[in-house]
This record gives sequence, structure tokens and C-alpha cells, in this order.
Amino acid sequence: MVTFYKTEQTYQSGSKTLAGDYYTSPDIFAAETERIFSRRWFCAGHASRIPRAGDYFSLEAFGESILLVRGEQAKVHAWYNVCRHRGTRLCEQSEGRFGKSIQCPYHAWTYALDGRLIGAPLMKDADGFDKADFPLPPVSMRLWEGFIFLNLSESPRPFEADFAPLLGKFADWNLPLLEPAGRAVYDVAANWKFIFENYNECYHCPPAHPQLAKISPSNSGGNDLVEGPVLGGFMLIEGADSLTLSGNACALPVGDLKPEDHRRVYYYSIFPNMLLSLHPDYVMFHTVTPVSPERSRITCEWLFHPQAFGRPGFNPQDGMDFWDMTNKQDWRVCELSQKGVRSRVYRPSPYSPRETLPAAFDRYYLGVLGA
Repeated sequence: MVTFYKTEQTYQSGSKTLAGDYYTSPDIFAAETERIFSRRWFCAGHASRIPRAGDYFSLEAFGESILLVRGEQAKVHAWYNVCRHRGTRLCEQSEGRFGKSIQCPYHAWTYALDGRLIGAPLMKDADGFDKADFPLPPVSMRLWEGFIFLNLSESPRPFEADFAPLLGKFADWNLPLLEPAGRAVYDVAANWKFIFENYNECYHCPPAHPQLAKISPSNSGGNDLVEGPVLGGFMLIEGADSLTLSGNACALPVGDLKPEDHRRVYYYSIFPNMLLSLHPDYVMFHTVTPVSPERSRITCEWLFHPQAFGRPGFNPQDGMDFWDMTNKQDWRVCELSQKGVRSRVYRPSPYSPRETLPAAFDRYYLGVLGA
């Protein structure tokens, strides 16, 4: 039986951090997997990762292996990576390109790119066998602004219920059209909630991120989504053109932005696994996969305007290196927090007034978990 620890969460009376067991308990982690990650829409990546028919990548998440495949007519498909014959894993590679079909390595059952079973050797004499009855098992999928969202539930919540605050919000950034220039994967020895709580505040920025704080002051900007599954707002860019090591813009603007948006970076956490950061010249997003109560796998990707590639002045590494540095600074403090909450002396402590979004994240998390 899972024991949930009471944590005061009403900001007016002094919001407090979560009890230590929320970051270390295998039982709570199992409850999160069942009640959150197996039921909520989560981001699998951006559709630009599979641009051509036959392109695919696989995703290991929450006890499942999932295949994301670009089919004919540019349609994106999501299936469990499981053959319908003996349950064999169809694909072992993390990414690649199929031909015109997908073949199981065990008994050569073969599927079309749209999931139909089109070949089953020596099965024609099996009683009542019909290939139409054995397509690849689908995963519920929705595309939002080019991002692929999946849901493992048999009866998923309406996608629009959680994403209403975002629908149409970022039209100026051309998100479906952007193309990737780089991806980094980090193995972080910290609970996934530390990653979200850290992302949602810049109280820590002056000591942890001196380079970031120099060109984007920690007290700049403001939040516009402050409760629910989506939290965030913007911060200003001052004394630089973008968040890069050089301070220069590293690419064309991603879209036809309003004048004020050329001096802003928007940051939104999207429960339960996505962090979306919109810069004037590039978009960065993280997907967070909990591996255990005390370990997370984080994938960070950078997207640019398709016309930026190959143009003079295009220097995506300038932005990617800036955030690789900043990411590692974040992961370090999250790992230190993970070590600290295991102490017998750790107790929930008051959040600062500068940490309203981490407090809001905790409230929403506890509500979804049913704590």
C-alpha cells in the first residue's frame, strides 16, 4: 500500500516542498507510472525526426517499446514494438529507415508502413486465420504543432482537455515546419520532479547559471500560465541577441514574431514530461523519461527554421553549446537535491515567493496522483 505524505500546498499560507519520499520511494514511483505516465499524454519527440516515408525511431518508456514511423502520404504512425505472432520485438535499433515494410526477425511476419499485416508465411492453413485481424497494435497518438504525443491508456483523456491553454498559442513560431540540428541525451541521477521544479523557477539562476543570468536577468519577464498541467511565461534577453555563447543570433528568426518576442524566451513545462523553450532564432525542447525513483533520462533537441540551414551566419552549435552548458548546471543541482532529500534531517521547507510555479507543479502533481 502506498503511503502519501501530507505537504502544505496553499501558497497564501506558505507553500512547502514535497516530503523526501516523493523523490525516493519505489512505491510512489510505481504509483506515478500507473496513475500518471500510463494515463496521460506525453511527448515522444518532434515529427521532423522522421521526415521521409519509412523513417522511424523507437522509444523506450514506462515499460513499453514504441515505434514511431512515417508512412505513406506523410502520415505518422505509433505502434507497440511487438509482433502479433509470438510477441517478438520487431525492431532493436533506436532509429533508422524501413523499406516499404516492417518484418519480424523471428518468423518473418511482415507489416506495411500503415501497420497492416501483409505477409504471414505458412499461415494460410491455420483455422480461421485472416491477416486483416492482426495489424500492429496501435498507441493512441496526436500531433500538436509538429510534436508527437502518445497515450498508453485504453481510454485516454481528450487531448484538448490538457492542452487547451496551448492551442493556437505559438502559431508565430512555425513549430510544425522547424527542422532539427542536434540532439543530446543526458542520464541524470535525480527524480523527474526535480527536473520540472528546477525548470519552473529562476530563483536558482544567479548562483547556478552565471552565464545565463548575465544576459537574461532572473527577475525579468513574467508568467501567464500559473496553474494546471501547463506552467510558464517569458524572460527577457538583455545585452545580447539570443541565448548563445557568443550572444549573437545563431539563425534566422523561427517565424514572423512580434517585435517584443525578439527580446524574449518563453518557457513552458507541459505535464508530465515536456519542457518547451521558444527563442527568437531556435526552439529547444526536453523530454523527460523517469527511469527509477532516483534517475531520469532527458533528451534535449534543437529546432530551426528550414531556410536557416546553409545560410551565412547559421551557427546552431552556438545555441546548442550554450544550453548544453546550462543543462549540465541544472542537472548538477538536481542531483545534489536528490542526494540531500535522502537525509534523515530533510523536512519540507517553505517555497520562496519566486517559486510560485514549482509550488503550482506540486499541487497539480499531487492532485493527479490522488495524494
